[in-house]
Amino acid sequence: MTDLSKDLTTITYHKVDQVVTITLNRPDKLNAFNDQMHQELFLVLNDLVNDSQVRCVLLTGAGRGFSAGADLGERITQPGEKTDLGEKLENGFNKNLRLLKSIQAPVVCAVNGVAAGAGANMALNCDIVVAKQSAKFIQAFSSIGLIPDCNGTWILAKLIGLARAKAITMLGTPVAAAEAERIGMIYQAIEDDQFEDQVQALVQQLANRPTRALSFIKNIFDESYSNRFGEHLDRERDVQRVCGLSDDFAEGVAAFNEKRTPEFKGR
Repeated sequence: MTDLSKDLTTITYHKVDQVVTITLNRPDKLNAFNDQMHQELFLVLNDLVNDSQVRCVLLTGAGRGFSAGADLGERITQPGEKTDLGEKLENGFNKNLRLLKSIQAPVVCAVNGVAAGAGANMALNCDIVVAKQSAKFIQAFSSIGLIPDCNGTWILAKLIGLARAKAITMLGTPVAAAEAERIGMIYQAIEDDQFEDQVQALVQQLANRPTRALSFIKNIFDESYSNRFGEHLDRERDVQRVCGLSDDFAEGVAAFNEKRTPEFKGR
């Protein structure tokens, strides 16, 4: 992995023991995404996609919030002036989401405070999402005449059902972390004073598991939405064949038979 840290001002990242932590770092703006943050995140994610040594990625925010979404201060126009938001999306959130979904290691999002608009949907597109009890998820788009973006119209209905997805996006209803857990929007809401410790424990647990199998798991679940029944059975068969020939499977079986904790190498 290339050392990009000296060139970053709106995000930070560090790598320790095959775990990479990315922190959105504009706390004075509730980590709202401006063009520079998109550019810096693209550099880091592009590097991660090609790093086979990474076994878990943690995405979080600095300060009291995860992200307020797009920085509307960069979208201010003169009266009557129009802005091409499609172009902004394609060169910002969409470009980075495509990279985020291409990372083969599991991606954990630790939502440390409010996650609004595209910030909420960026979080929900990660593999495992945990949040502080005090955190909230807000689909704020309709309040300013927009639709959910950052893959929100795809992911929300699949997580919480079409009825809820339509309602919370049309009404802009804030969803508290505990409610988000209850309805299946996120994996877990965690007490604020236990948040950091539990996030680190989760990340380390994932980093110690069979990384290659985890990569297949995340990809095949996404594929299941478009595969037909027979096609998906074939896909499971083919992927299981590859997993069965892996070093991690051999280690897992050996550890089971020897009644010891497996030592997976991620291959």
